[in-house]
Amino acid sequence: MSAAHYDKARTPGTGFSPAKAWARALELTASIARNPERLLSSLIEEWAAVSGDAPALLSAGESMTYRQLAERSNQATRWAIRNGLARGDTVCLLMPNRPEYLAIWLGIARAGCTVALLNTNLGGAVLAHSVNLVVPKHLIVAAELVDQLSSVAHAPSVPGQVRDFPKTPRIWLHGDGPSGFDRFDFELERLPAETLSSAERPLVTVHDRALYLYTSGTTGLPKAASISHARLLHWSLWFAGMLQTGPADRLYDCLPMYHSVGGIVAPGAVLAAGGSLVIRKQFSASRFWQDIVQWDCTLFQYIGELCRYLLHTPENPSEHRHRLRMCCGNGLGPDIWDDFKSRFHIPRILEFYAATEGNVSLFNVEEKSGSLGRIPPYLAHRFPTSLVRFDIETEQPVRNEHGFCTRTAPHETGEAIGRIFDHPTNAGSRYEGYSSSEESEEKILRHVFEPGDSWFRTGDLMRRDEQGYFYFADRIGDTFRWKGENVSTAEVSTVLCAFRGIRHAVVYGVAVPGGDGRAGMALIVPGTELDLAAFRSHLCDRLPEYAHPLFLRLRQQLATTATFKYTKHNLVREGFHPAAADAVYFNDRQAGAFVPLDADLYQRLQTGRLRL
Repeated sequence: MSAAHYDKARTPGTGFSPAKAWARALELTASIARNPERLLSSLIEEWAAVSGDAPALLSAGESMTYRQLAERSNQATRWAIRNGLARGDTVCLLMPNRPEYLAIWLGIARAGCTVALLNTNLGGAVLAHSVNLVVPKHLIVAAELVDQLSSVAHAPSVPGQVRDFPKTPRIWLHGDGPSGFDRFDFELERLPAETLSSAERPLVTVHDRALYLYTSGTTGLPKAASISHARLLHWSLWFAGMLQTGPADRLYDCLPMYHSVGGIVAPGAVLAAGGSLVIRKQFSASRFWQDIVQWDCTLFQYIGELCRYLLHTPENPSEHRHRLRMCCGNGLGPDIWDDFKSRFHIPRILEFYAATEGNVSLFNVEEKSGSLGRIPPYLAHRFPTSLVRFDIETEQPVRNEHGFCTRTAPHETGEAIGRIFDHPTNAGSRYEGYSSSEESEEKILRHVFEPGDSWFRTGDLMRRDEQGYFYFADRIGDTFRWKGENVSTAEVSTVLCAFRGIRHAVVYGVAVPGGDGRAGMALIVPGTELDLAAFRSHLCDRLPEYAHPLFLRLRQQLATTATFKYTKHNLVREGFHPAAADAVYFNDRQAGAFVPLDADLYQRLQTGRLRL
């Protein structure tokens, strides 16, 4: 179904009330505890029953009505059942953005299985690590991504992890590709598409795990965050309430669907309300506004870097012809907030903060420029969030003489933490952890304000003003954000050190004027003369572009502490300033090469005259 076939005369609700947004979100999510067997897939079935021909998922390549989405999901459920999969079993899914992606994991999760949504940018050792974490029985891969699976066998091993899969999953191919694999799409076509009977439908409740979503966290390599059906429903219904979505809405989604925002929040917010999701394979700044107009979208999901890219594009006539009523996302910096809203005539911006695996959520429904949002006083008991004083050197909260943490004063920076509850009526306050119990425990802060209490550590530093609005300051630890993605220094270091002749590498993030987040920089100790062209090719073959170091610093030896840990604080403070003792290079993407960073190039970077 194309955009032209949809009724252009529909008129989504106008006007927006922050108080009504909070009230509607609370009202919708209250239904989760009352109906434990009602899953996100159940909502799709309900809409298919009342408006089956309405568009659910739209894209240039394929589209699905609500009836078609429900039917494809039914086939995926039957595939899982016929292959003997049940509660506790895991299936990995490696597929780019497309409607089929959502239909597949919705159906498999309804069978009681857990679907691990693999990052499509990963390959080699890090992809193997991600699969190893969840030990799947099956792995479904899109034909265009088969080469990434084959890269596992030739990848350098990740320290502390086996390189290959410890228990090889059965691999299924989706689409035309190499022979030797069973075709998953062919298998689905052979299965009935009608609604599952009560006798064949497995008993699955909101308390069961539905997904593994991967996050770099603050410790380096990807972790698999456990996501229950209750959490999926909470995200979907909460954002449906906050955005006040309805059947007339269309939401444009060009963010990765293996992420919580692009894959859960964006689809759930409109599908839970009978609206439509417009899916693009990946973000394109040059096509963005044409797509918005072509598909007649009323909403779109963003991350901060997406907004910055759009501001850097030449004026496009389509940017003023849209019918948007709101956009929703996170990371819209205060330096571009007002320019973005005014240039593109965005009626309303809903900025929020949330962690995939965490329980801290903030919503800026009042549109306070640059803020992550706040929690209304009347909801503070339901979503207890606090900022505690933090020691940058130890990377731990400061404890007083009684061993308890201390809350920050207004405008004082501290780590954001959220009180952990396990209450059936408040799915948003839960902490469901990771596939590893040890990694789950590392994120819990105990005995915080009173004996025995437990709080989730976000790993983010924030400050709060007198009105209760939160503002982002920085991330804790080695992981930093660049171009809307978490960059793991451990992952990048592993790849750097796999290149011949490199003895040591320290990776860290540095601030660059005009950049959103921190750019990657690596201090390298080469054993022999470094071939920069071959080294850059090595990076391109093994890392997604956002993880490529933007700066290189070459040095003959590294200073370490007495326990042989690298000291990064001085390196971060020095940034990318050309140092007399070190050779510094800039990763010039236009030239496709590392070029010497001289005084002139440094000045251009400092004044924001280079597009990064």
